[in-house]
Amino acid sequence: MPKNYTYDDAGVNRKQRVESKKELKNLQETYQHGLFSGVMHLPYGNIFAIGENTFLDLVIEGVGTKVLVAELAQKYETIGVDAVAMAVNDVIRSGAKPLAIADNIHAQESKPELVNAWLKGIIAGAHESECPVTGGETGDVAEIIRGISANAGFDMVVSSVGKVERQEIITGEGIKAGDPIIGLPSSGLHSNGITLARKILFKQWGGKYLPNDVPKGLDREVALEVLEPTKIYVKALLKLAREVKVKAAVHITGDAYLKFNNLANYSPGIGFQFNNFKPQPIFGLIQRTAAELGYTISDEEMFKTFNMGWGFGIIADKCDIDKAMSTLEQDNVNPEIIGKVNNKEKVVEIEYKNKHMVFT
Repeated sequence: MPKNYTYDDAGVNRKQRVESKKELKNLQETYQHGLFSGVMHLPYGNIFAIGENTFLDLVIEGVGTKVLVAELAQKYETIGVDAVAMAVNDVIRSGAKPLAIADNIHAQESKPELVNAWLKGIIAGAHESECPVTGGETGDVAEIIRGISANAGFDMVVSSVGKVERQEIITGEGIKAGDPIIGLPSSGLHSNGITLARKILFKQWGGKYLPNDVPKGLDREVALEVLEPTKIYVKALLKLAREVKVKAAVHITGDAYLKFNNLANYSPGIGFQFNNFKPQPIFGLIQRTAAELGYTISDEEMFKTFNMGWGFGIIADKCDIDKAMSTLEQDNVNPEIIGKVNNKEKVVEIEYKNKHMVFT
């Protein structure tokens, strides 16, 4: 009988991550140093005041082990887009407009041709998010960064800061049963769940394929499919927020659809049901390849780990849905209604392939 294969099996301990995040509460003792009594807790992070009604949202994010796939494929020009996307897509969850970006790249060796390729992606992401790159650092730390090939290992982190006025903050409050959930399509895996994907897909880590193989169901090399850059949603979300009241903005990343339950802390008594999924072929390939290797990756595991085709979720009032959809359609982001809010508190329900899944 095939063995169930999970994120834990791939080397990412979910329970330990949850326990570790509890330690973040210790940072609250530093909040006394903020101006204007100014740290505001939001569903997916904190913002801090720099005036009575003006707040900044500061985010730092990385692309994790996706850098290993870039190294394996020796394709480095797009990974910077992922790094920028992970940061600016988080900033906009509060309604903040990204103002600046800074990068930090640690490498075995900062060869000029590698630095040039890394910066191409960062620059492309900055243009897409209409945000300047105002600083950064590249450090040669060979003893820390090993990578998988000689002198090419690296890690990439990007921070972004955004500004939002009090009346424009997306607080997660006021959500009620019946509110629709709008999905904005992802471009594939984005930058989450890559550890699991790598260990199933690539021979380098015990999987099936060489990086330049073209598996059935894909129309290009598997490494290029995995490296498809994360979409950036800055312009679409900020334009929408000017037109209608956005109650919640969810960047569907780590923990995927379980992230929506954070909103119940700000709008008590709500849960979520999803019934519209159109995952790109890469997601099905992961499950099929796992089966060929003697494993089973359940649908439940997929929805706890991957975006499954939707990279960003937006909740607006049902009275505003027509205007919201029209505004997003004008920006060619192909929005769809992917579910709705219900009154089953902190329960996420997913309908997929005639299967009903429940997550609490």
